[in-house]
Amino acid sequence: MPATRADLFARLAELGIETRTVEHEPVFTVAESEKLERDLPGGHTKNLFLKDAKGKLFLVTAESHSPVNLKSLHKILGCARLSFGKPELLMEVLGVAPGSVTALALINDTQRQVTFVFDQRLMAYDTINCHPLENTATTNIARDDLLRFIRSCGHEPLIVGLVDAPIV
Repeated sequence: MPATRADLFARLAELGIETRTVEHEPVFTVAESEKLERDLPGGHTKNLFLKDAKGKLFLVTAESHSPVNLKSLHKILGCARLSFGKPELLMEVLGVAPGSVTALALINDTQRQVTFVFDQRLMAYDTINCHPLENTATTNIARDDLLRFIRSCGHEPLIVGLVDAPIV
């Protein structure tokens, strides 16, 4: 059974991590979330659940306006060609539905199947905005606290410059 939003907030509290959450209508795309970007400070994200041709899984958390070139990203990550993971696999591994993908979903990857990739551009922000396992809210969390949370889930963030990725 995947962690709920309440479970997530309890885990953050156990770690002494403070957050601020804003409720809103469901958002599924970066375009739909642009109003939130005007209203909430910090780095806004887009999240991609990817699978390479050999079955290795990746969660890419990028700055909302960073271009992510799937045709060349595999070269940076040192893996086989990438494609989007199927919704069923996303639910099985990260416990979230499409549209609710978030770095915070790593709480559900107890088998440590996912490699977490964090966009270098997000390191410029003091706070990061993520869905709290649901796309009907956005949680603002300090960047360093987000990285600490991810590490507490057993994942070492791979910080990568996505903007500098070559275009093939």
